Order: sequence, then structure tokens, then C-alpha cells
Amino acid sequence: MKNSHRKKSVSSHFRSQLEPIYLNRKRIIYSLLALVALLCTTQLPAIAKIPAPSATIPSQSIPIAQTGDRLQQGKTFYDAGKYAEAVNVLQQGLQDYRAKNDTLKQALALSNLSLTYQQLGAWTEAKQAIDKSLKLLGFSKEQGSRGAEEQGSRGENPDSRNREVLAQALDIQARLQLLTGEAETAIETWGRSAALYTQVGNKAGEIRSQINSVQALRAMGLYSRALTKSTELNQFLRNTPASLTKAVSLRSLGEVLQQVGDLEQSRKTLQESLQIAQSLPSAPETAATLLSLGNTVSAQGDTDAALDYYQQAEKSAPTANTKLQAQLNQLQLLSQTQRDSAARELIPQIETQLAQLPPSRATVYAHINFADSLMKLGSREQGAGSRGKRAEGAEAQGSRGAEEQQPSTVNRQPSTQEIAKALATAVQQARSLKDPRAEAYALGSLGGLYEQVGQLAEAKKLTQQALSITQSIDAPDIAYSWQWQLGRLLKAEKDNKGAIAAYADAVKTLQSLRNDLVSINPSVQFSFRESVEPVYRQFVGLLLQDDGTQPSQDNLNQARSVFESLKAAELVDFFRAACLDTQPTQIDRVDPQAAVIYPVILEDRLEVILSLPKQPLRHYATALPRTQVESAIDQLRQNLVIRYSQDFLTLSQQVYDWLIRPAAADIEKSGVKTLVFVLDISLQKLPMAALHDGKQFLVQKYSVALTPSLELLQPQPLSRERLRALTAGLTEPRGDYPALTNVALELNQIRSEVPGRELLNQNFTSTSLRNQIKSLPFSIVHIASHAQFGSQADQTYILAWDGPINVKQLDELLRVREPSSDLERPNAIELLVLSGCRTVAGDRRAALGMAGVAVRAGARSTLATLWYVSDAATVPLMSQFYQELSTAEMTKAEALRRAQLALLENPRYRHPVYWAPYVLVGNWL
Repeated sequence: MKNSHRKKSVSSHFRSQLEPIYLNRKRIIYSLLALVALLCTTQLPAIAKIPAPSATIPSQSIPIAQTGDRLQQGKTFYDAGKYAEAVNVLQQGLQDYRAKNDTLKQALALSNLSLTYQQLGAWTEAKQAIDKSLKLLGFSKEQGSRGAEEQGSRGENPDSRNREVLAQALDIQARLQLLTGEAETAIETWGRSAALYTQVGNKAGEIRSQINSVQALRAMGLYSRALTKSTELNQFLRNTPASLTKAVSLRSLGEVLQQVGDLEQSRKTLQESLQIAQSLPSAPETAATLLSLGNTVSAQGDTDAALDYYQQAEKSAPTANTKLQAQLNQLQLLSQTQRDSAARELIPQIETQLAQLPPSRATVYAHINFADSLMKLGSREQGAGSRGKRAEGAEAQGSRGAEEQQPSTVNRQPSTQEIAKALATAVQQARSLKDPRAEAYALGSLGGLYEQVGQLAEAKKLTQQALSITQSIDAPDIAYSWQWQLGRLLKAEKDNKGAIAAYADAVKTLQSLRNDLVSINPSVQFSFRESVEPVYRQFVGLLLQDDGTQPSQDNLNQARSVFESLKAAELVDFFRAACLDTQPTQIDRVDPQAAVIYPVILEDRLEVILSLPKQPLRHYATALPRTQVESAIDQLRQNLVIRYSQDFLTLSQQVYDWLIRPAAADIEKSGVKTLVFVLDISLQKLPMAALHDGKQFLVQKYSVALTPSLELLQPQPLSRERLRALTAGLTEPRGDYPALTNVALELNQIRSEVPGRELLNQNFTSTSLRNQIKSLPFSIVHIASHAQFGSQADQTYILAWDGPINVKQLDELLRVREPSSDLERPNAIELLVLSGCRTVAGDRRAALGMAGVAVRAGARSTLATLWYVSDAATVPLMSQFYQELSTAEMTKAEALRRAQLALLENPRYRHPVYWAPYVLVGNWL
């Protein structure tokens, strides 16, 4: 039915529907829900963009006590996800137990009320309930600081049943502490809980508390400790019979392994957990593990397998909530991989499920997730031409039935009013639950919808309201999204000053979260590139935008700093761990004879920032679409590895024209000797030394070095006084890897230039490498073996006799010596050389692996190759390199340049395929 109301915009309809939500809002200050607590999510897997309520162990693993009818009824409602009903029953039970003066059951009811309130996001009520429970059980903060064992020795709570109830109450309190951002306190509380469970002989409870403390370690970003503790727990449980505790413990370990990037081991561990869960059988744990498996294989890029696991989870789900989670994950993955037809088939099913769920935080996030996927589908299918259309008659939804609203065919396009309805419901439910965090997500997402359909004024209003809430509850992980969104809206309004301020706030927030970016964005394939990287990149573009004038020095300095920060953030994302300490470094303090070049690929142009010693920054740009720039880079890379072909020259000159030619005269005039490149990801696959100016290669004029970020640079020069080299390599074939027949000669040549020790073939194992590095202060570690760099840590490794050593294991091997001085680091490895490596073919982000090795290995510099090099050509190059390196005052970059020139001048090796792939990453001095 068409009428005048159908012509109203989304703005007019939602003003009437939602303004009461915004008016007279009280700013309720909640405790911080820590960003990294999202790592513990079991309710909604990591692939989903909007996180569900954090949970430590699934509810069936933190059982509500079953003593008494009301308690049992409350547990039944709780397990069914009917939390409001559970609250009512438990409150009635609490009144009954008070009338009977039954302290123990009062404590049980209050503990279970706290757990139920947590599911509803009612943090204040949850805290009040658990505090009252602990008080009834004779536990206080002061007693807690003494520890559970001391309390027991003084005779407090001597009854074993009381102690078990107290242990359970502490378990629930710790869960609340974790959910509200007090991860460190939660670990202490779980420690008390575990001690009490030990006293009463409840081994399952003790282990459960330890598993939960693993989740808290993950929440604090202490992934290594979390992995160690989780591994120890599973070793303890290894020979025990199949049990729910064992299944949950394995799943926890699998999730930790996923987060630290060991995806293959994560998959194996989760499959073991699944087998146990299915053998028990436990439908809830089976479904939860299937969801986790889906997340892991999705991160591996195996979309079909991930969808299969999500579909299995949907079929085995014992509750409507879990079934919906599985469906939402399918929809999210299908929309991300542009399988739009299959995604549309899920829409009616999800709508039906959502309509049947009672209000809860999980339901709010489900509505937002659903809307997010619909927006992706809608924006792709409707195209740019429809984005400015106003939504028609959204308020007519209330008077029409579901059948009329939804076309019978599943191939329909998601409508704006359908998306708006889901988000409006999310806002209303979050408000009714008094859950400001969920409300901020919903309001900001609704603002994103208005932005998409071109209603910028309403989008700005909603975004500012969402941002206000996030600031009131101190939730920076949400705030940065709305700061970024506000920046985009202000830019669209031509308010460049306001847009720069908003983007600066977003980047500043991300800076404060740098070590936790993994927690926000657990999916390296999608979330980082969609939700974090664009913030930095768009901000650089805004600061350098062409308005007819040169950017100010303030803008240029800020743009350089933002790009440096992006490079550091990429490496945090690569390692899936908080592993980098950074500090800004002024180039003049590093090397007054080096120029630094920052090429930044934006959607519509290639920007270059140039830093010359003792000169103001300058910049120049080439107006080209990103796709054209990246296509040229890919083609040049392919042509460079074709022997005896000169097809690379035209493209090599083209890239030179983009990066160097506009400033070539100034660079030469400055007298610099070294060009240091901080490269955007796509450019990292190219050897800058092979750029050609029409007469000569860049390496024929300058030393060339790469650094992932000057913020990661340690500027000390190489000390020649104590040069010692540990050399290692393989000459024999291993598995699918062919023999490297010239490796023995290569290592002999190095020993003739630099004293040290050698590990060859059977003697080159991960253990022997560790032992040698630990025993002697080698300044150089040279490994001549097969190696590979990929865009994920588990794709980056070197091959030893006993198997691959991945980048994280290499980090552990190379860092076994403790530095004796934080400032001078005399025991640090000066140079790590990997002479037989390559980047993964077809992987646009593979060079991150090279930068990752350079930073994570603890070496000041890394010399590696972009592709497999000639075994015969490597011997003379390395021999020349070490001969030059032994010369006083010779920088590593200049030593490499001279070694490359020696090959270039040899008619047999003059093609770039032989000498160009060698790149120096890190400190070039």
C-alpha cells in the first residue's frame, strides 16, 4: 500500500521512532569492559565483526548449583537462554530462602543471579548480587587478599560444602571481573577459586578455574603465558578419560593457538576437542567447538571448510542462540567472500530466529551483525547509484505483515528499511537492557547505514551520540570506529579541519590499543584490512590531499608519523601478539647521509614523502588508481625473475619515475649515500635496487635499504671488533626441498672472512642452533637453507634438518641470550642472513614475513632474498659481502651494494634476477 508516508526518509521515520531513546539519556558510568576480553568470546566466533558478550567457559562448564527447586528451575531457564525468566525464578527463590533463614541457598541464588545478570549485560546488578553472596559466605576483600589457603587454616568456612559454594561464587565473580575489564584481578580471584576447589577435592572445578585464568591472560595480551599455561593443563589431562573438562580445555588451547597464529596446530587441537565432545556426547560443547573450528579454518583461507563447520554447528546447536550464531557466521563469511546468492538464502532463516529471541546483549549484537552483513550485500548489489536514495516509508513496516515486507524469492536485495529495522531493534533492546556498550554499537552502526545511503546529517548525529556513550564508559575499542566514521562524515561535508581532528583522535586511540589490535581484529584476512588499516591510510590521504597548495610541514610530519604507525600496526597484526616496542626516531640522528622515502598507495593516487637530512619534508604525487599501480608492480615483479629477458626495463623505469625522479636532482644535490625505503605493502615485493632511471640501476648510484618503520629502528652501527658468525645450512634434499649443492662452499667462504662455527646438514637442527647461540656471543647468524616469507606467521619459516622453524620459534631461538645492557645490547645479533629464502608467490602481503623476521628475530638487520636465487651466484655475492663487511667504516648497506655490483659487472650474472633479490631490512649502518 503506497501513501504519503512511503515518501518519508529514513531520517523522518527514525527520528520519531528513536528520539525518545536519545532524549534525557543519563550518562551511566560502567566499569571498563576491556577490549581484550573479546578474545574470550565463545558466544560469537571471531569471524563476526561485532563481538558478542565475552564468556570464559560456556555456561554448562560453570554450572548453576542444582540444590533446591527454584535453583533448578533457574538453571533450566538459564541453559535455555531465557535469562529474564531465570532472574524472576531466582529472585523468588531468594525470598523463600530468606524466609527460611537458609544462608547457603541464599548465597547460591545470589551467585546464580549474578551469572544471569552477566548474560544480560546488567553489570551493576551482577556485581551487587555476587558481593552479597560472598558476604553471606563470610568472604570479604580483606579476607581475599590473604588467600584461600590462609582462610581455611583459620577455620573460616570450615564446612566443605560451604567451601565448594564459595569456590563457585569466586568463579562467577572472576568471570564478572574479566567481563568488566579487570583481567588481572580476575586471575587472582580464579586462583582463590582453584585453591578452594583443591581443598574440597573437586579436581574438575580446579581445572575449570585454571582454564578461565588462561582466558584472562589472553585478555591481558599475555598470549605466550596463556599458551604455556593452556599447554600444561592439557598435558596434565592428556591421559585422563574423555570428559567435558578435557574437551573445553582442548578447545581453549585451540583458540589460543589460533590467536597466536599457529593455525594448523589450532585445527588439530580443536578436532581432538570435537571428537571428545561428540563421544560424550555433549551437544553444547560440540556446537561451540565446531564454531571455533570454523573460525580457524576461515583464518586459513579455507572458506568451504569453514562454512561446513558452521553448518554442522547450526545442525547440532542445542539452543536457538547457538543456532543463530552459526547462521550469522555463515552469512558474514558468505558476504565477505561475495557469495551473495548463498548469503541471501540465509536471510529469512535468520530473521525468523531473531524475531523469536528475547532481549539480551547477545540478541542486540545478533541484530547488529545481521545488519552489517546486509549492508555489505546491499552496497554491492545496489551499486553506487543507489547509495544516495532515500529509504522509502520505513515507518510503514509496523502496519505490514512479514509476508508483505519480504518478497517470496530469496534472491531479493536487502532493503535499507530492513537493515534500519534490525538496527532500530538493536538500539531499543540495548536501551531497555541499560547496556551502554551495546547501545553504542547499535547507534554507530545505524549512523553507518545513514552514511551509506547519503543522509550525512543524521549519520553525523547518530555517530556523535555513539561516540559520546563510548567515551562515558571508556571503551576505546569501540570509540576508534566512531571517530573514524565521524572523520569520513566531516570530510564529506568539506570540513577538513574537523575531519583531520576526528581522524587524529581515531589514530590516537588505535595507538593506545596497538598491542591489542589483534584482540579487536582476530581475522587477519578480513578485519585488519577492513577495520584498522583504512583509518591510517585515509588519514594520510586527507593530510596530503591536493587542494592546489603544498601541505604544511605539520601535515607532512603528521602524515609520515601516521604511516610509520601503520607499518608497526601491520606487524602487530602479523604476529597476532603484543610484541613490539616502538619509539619515533629522527633520521638525522640515525644517519646524516641517508634519505628516507615513504611511498603510500592510496585509492586514487600514489603519494611519496621524502626526508632529506637537515631539510624540510617534501612530497609529490602521481594521480593513478590503486589497481593500476598494483598491476604495474605485479607485472614488474614477474618480469624481473625471467632470465635473459629485458622486458622489465620499461616498468622498472616507470616505478622509478613514480618514486624517485621528481626528487632525483634534490637527492643527488644533498650528497646522501643511502636511500632507505619505508615501503607500502604492495611495493615490498620489489627490489628497489633494480629501479632504473634509463641509464643505470639505482644500486649503481646509491646503497639501498628497507625498514618496516623507523620507529622500530635501533641506530647503533655494526661493531667490527667482535665479529663472529654462526653459519648453518643444508646441502642435501629434505622432503620436497631439493639439494643446495653450493651451500658448503658458501659457508666455507664466509668462514674465511669471519671467524665462527658451522652447523651443516644433520648438525643443523633447532636444538643445536639454540645451544650455539646461547653458548657464544655471535654477532652474525647466517642460514643457507630453504626459507619462505608469507603474510601470516605460520607461512614464514626456515628449513632445518629436523623440519621447518617458523618465525615465532626462530624468535625464541635467537633471543635465548639476555642482554647485559638495555642501551647497548652487546649480546644482540647484529645481522641475520637468510640466503635461500623467497616470498610466497601470489601473496600480496607476503613481504610482511620478511619485515616480521627482521623485527621479531631480535637482530638489528636482516639480509634476505625476495625470490629463490641462483645457488651458484650466491657464493660470490656472499663472499664479497663479508669481505666488504670486514672493512672498517663500511655500512652493511654499502657492503651489500658492492657485492651486488660485483655480480652486476659479471656478464654471467648481470641480469637482476641474480643480484636484485638481496634486500637489507632494518638497520643499514
